[in-house]
Amino acid sequence: MQQPTSRAAGPSGAVRGWLDALAVVLAGLVAMAAVAALGLWLAGADDLPEGGFPPVLAATMALAVGGSVQLDGAAGGFAAVDAGVTAMPLTVSVVGAVAMAEVFLRQLRFRAVAGGGELLGRIARTVLLWLLALVLITVVARHTFTVPLGGSLAQTIGNALGLTPQVGFHAEAATTIGIGLAWLLLVLAAVFAVSRRAPLPGALLRYQLAVRPPAFALWAVLLAYLAIGAVVGVVTAIVHGNARQTLAVVVLALPDLAWLAFGLGLGAQWQGRLTGALGLPVPRPLSSVLRAPNGQQATVDLGTLADHDPRSWWLLPVAAVLLLAAAFLAAHRSPRTVRLWQHAVRFALATAVTVLLVGLWTRVDADYGLSVLGVGLGQGGLADLLGTVLGGSNPLAGLGSGSLTLRPVLWTAVPLAAGWGLVTGALGALLAARFRHLGEVPEAGAEAGR
Repeated sequence: MQQPTSRAAGPSGAVRGWLDALAVVLAGLVAMAAVAALGLWLAGADDLPEGGFPPVLAATMALAVGGSVQLDGAAGGFAAVDAGVTAMPLTVSVVGAVAMAEVFLRQLRFRAVAGGGELLGRIARTVLLWLLALVLITVVARHTFTVPLGGSLAQTIGNALGLTPQVGFHAEAATTIGIGLAWLLLVLAAVFAVSRRAPLPGALLRYQLAVRPPAFALWAVLLAYLAIGAVVGVVTAIVHGNARQTLAVVVLALPDLAWLAFGLGLGAQWQGRLTGALGLPVPRPLSSVLRAPNGQQATVDLGTLADHDPRSWWLLPVAAVLLLAAAFLAAHRSPRTVRLWQHAVRFALATAVTVLLVGLWTRVDADYGLSVLGVGLGQGGLADLLGTVLGGSNPLAGLGSGSLTLRPVLWTAVPLAAGWGLVTGALGALLAARFRHLGEVPEAGAEAGR
């Protein structure tokens, strides 16, 4: 009589496993779509013609998981668009990751240990459904806009020249799916590294006290920078005007700027260049540094930022204080049996990994431009001439040409971060020695004497 029950339980368990994985994926997609939609609306993308908002929303989600978007288009055989964007709107990324992590952990609540096979099965099902979601995002993130030429004279001349401007974009499947998969695996790895609620297989339990305290402490540092950045962004929107676009930056790319400030505060450097218009406001010192003369590569660090705004030096003490507080927290959450040098080394490794990830996440490559018969079409010059020929209405000139690049100098940033982690890890352990540590129970005599 028990055999039929056993066979019936198997499919039910399998269905439940797939439903759990689907819940994780849907939580991430819904959270990312909501934040991306709000940010795009604030940026003014809600009035895109020809049903362009859903594809732009999907393209933003593709960028949020590490994908890239290629811009393309043409105006007959006369003009062509050559552009591409690789940049992560990290607010969308972080909200999606937190939503997926929360649902994943809730499915494992009330458990201290989980079998390796069960965890691998959960991860595998989530990965498969996530891959399907990435394919769907790639398919939707594709659109072409037809740019009107203006009046009847412009249209007549445009037709004679074979000039039918079309500007479009598409998410590149290889990078969106490949890096998007790596993004999910990184999120799941972070869940098990940071959260005490994530059950581990028995063979990995001995490593949790070495990994989780510093990992959680550095995650707290990143969250603190987000909180500070959010306050600064809201105050800027209120005081300096242009509130809608400033809030769009906060909603779409707050971690990009806040975590860049963290790395710069530790002495790390980024190299980059900015030509043309950005479209959304960024901190004035950063844009001033990136607009180097003659389009040369510029170095972004505390010194170059302070040349444009001396308040940039405050990034150094803020980073030092928050990192020391994180080191204290990591040591306080560790058993007292852990030696001081072990705290220092573990915190140094965690800090180095964090800065490495911040550098990779804040990397930006965006090139956009329109060429006419192989000649670049920017503001002024040929753009103005074409605008005059087309009756004073030249939507192509608005496309212009320009680029934004921002790349971390990782070979110096990571060792610097490790050095900071080593020093603050040791100091944090010394401070934490005066307090009761994780899992300690006060002695009876000491408790009675209080």
